Amino acid sequence: MKRKAVGVPCLSAAAAAAVLCLSSLAGAAGVAGQKRLRFGENGEFKILQVADMHYGDGKATPCEDVLSSQMAGCSDLNTTAFVHRMIQAEKPDLVVFTGDNIFGFDATDAAKSLEYAFAPAVSSSIPWAAILGNHDQESTLSREGVMKHIVTLEHTLSQVNPTGIEIDGFGNYNLEVHGVEGSGFENKSVLNLYFLDSGDYSTVPSILGYDWIKPSQQVWFQHTSKKLRRAYTSKHRKAPAPGLVYFHIPLPEFASFDSSNFTGVKQEGISSASVNSGFFATMVEAGDVKAVFTGHDHLNDFCGELTGIELCYAGGFGYHAYGKAGWARRARVVLATLEKTDKATWGPVKSIKTWKRLDDRHLTAIDGQVLWSKRTKGTRRKKQIGGA
Repeated sequence: MKRKAVGVPCLSAAAAAAVLCLSSLAGAAGVAGQKRLRFGENGEFKILQVADMHYGDGKATPCEDVLSSQMAGCSDLNTTAFVHRMIQAEKPDLVVFTGDNIFGFDATDAAKSLEYAFAPAVSSSIPWAAILGNHDQESTLSREGVMKHIVTLEHTLSQVNPTGIEIDGFGNYNLEVHGVEGSGFENKSVLNLYFLDSGDYSTVPSILGYDWIKPSQQVWFQHTSKKLRRAYTSKHRKAPAPGLVYFHIPLPEFASFDSSNFTGVKQEGISSASVNSGFFATMVEAGDVKAVFTGHDHLNDFCGELTGIELCYAGGFGYHAYGKAGWARRARVVLATLEKTDKATWGPVKSIKTWKRLDDRHLTAIDGQVLWSKRTKGTRRKKQIGGA
């Protein structure tokens, strides 16, 4: 499918100070779907998670829940500027947008709003992936239409759905991250990324509230995880490659924590589905998932470990999304690092770390922690870290 190059209008002088003017977002790398993700020569792979941009109509769409001193001129363009700053600061290998990319009710043209929202990732030529939230379809495109438009944009690795199977939702797919080129793992996926559509709202009359991950999606996850585990394990390598899972609406299990057993903050209730579809148990049974990353509840940004899986919020990113005045918008970064083998080459994944950055003057890094390592699991570090 041909990928679209998109552009946004150049901004006024005042806005240009905060947002880079994107005269053209055309890339020369070809179809991004043909690109193989792999660890760099430094043995690292970094993922930037952007949750809940709630993009509307750009400069005309005002900010929500900011200090009165920040209101003048505050708009979607502040969200765009934050994405740019994060990409420049962290230089991620992959950007993941975890839903509510646009706020459909305030997006006059869904396709244009999507293009503007993803423009910083497209212009950076960095591979990126997106899934849907509960607001993306509330403009001029259906959920299927939104996902079909996303996959036409340049440098995206997003997929509408796996081919050849019937599955609920749109945006269920997986990505493989291979080892360092020239190493013994260059043709093996050493880190597996799963993306699922957690839906929008229940369509069952007797069940109110948000949607949930359906049995068909769980069967697809089980089959995909099993296939990847078989491809990776061997006589000398029993443990599977670690997996990370991304979707929008948190699972009921996110309510299992309090301030004594998570890193970050919980400032609002857990807005999960009112029924438990069992997906957490499905992931535990699979045995490869080390962490889950969601959005949806903008005032929560914690990670907590449950039965060997870290459940993590990103925290609200977008300026047109609800937030808390004085509480900075934020993004989550995940860094997977490989281990050195006895032959001084890069081997399998040794550790997975995370931290968040705030949209303040210094892009302050907070809440650094080890999500998983081959030796110690769920180790939390309270000190601040940045990019390491």
